[in-house]
Amino acid sequence: MQKIRETMNKKEKSMSKLDKIDKLILSALQEDARITNLDLAKKVGLSPSACLRRVTSLENTGTIKSYNAEYNLSKLGHDVLVLVRITLKGQSALMMSEFEDEAKKIPQILACFLIAGQEDYLLRIAAKDVSDFGNIHATHLSALPHVLRMESNFILRPVFSRGLDASIF
Repeated sequence: MQKIRETMNKKEKSMSKLDKIDKLILSALQEDARITNLDLAKKVGLSPSACLRRVTSLENTGTIKSYNAEYNLSKLGHDVLVLVRITLKGQSALMMSEFEDEAKKIPQILACFLIAGQEDYLLRIAAKDVSDFGNIHATHLSALPHVLRMESNFILRPVFSRGLDASIF
């Protein structure tokens, strides 16, 4: 148990001690997660071995959670993005858990957020077209447990999407 506490304290300490170089590394990786260690090292002014140690440390502390590819959904035949606001019949832990477990099974749901406010959840859904969304709604969304109300908003166009700028933390 003591070892777990020490590990957690080490992670908390390292997360609060991001220096200028760590922030530069995070910024560069957010811009291009496929950058080579050699190019990253040059960009942040470190030797390749020191840069790799920094990146590994950021990964080990959980500051860098993962590396992802961002798809062009239109090129994959999914031209419609929809935000769906869901209100549940109640907010018991069991209702929320059952809803979340079933939502995870629907592959067209790209993201699910538990939110504060009038609604309980916000879903981001990809569909091939409006007809496909109608099918997703009728077949999958309407079958989700404990749903009282759903409201769909079609995204006309994305304005921007970004990660948190490293200068803020």
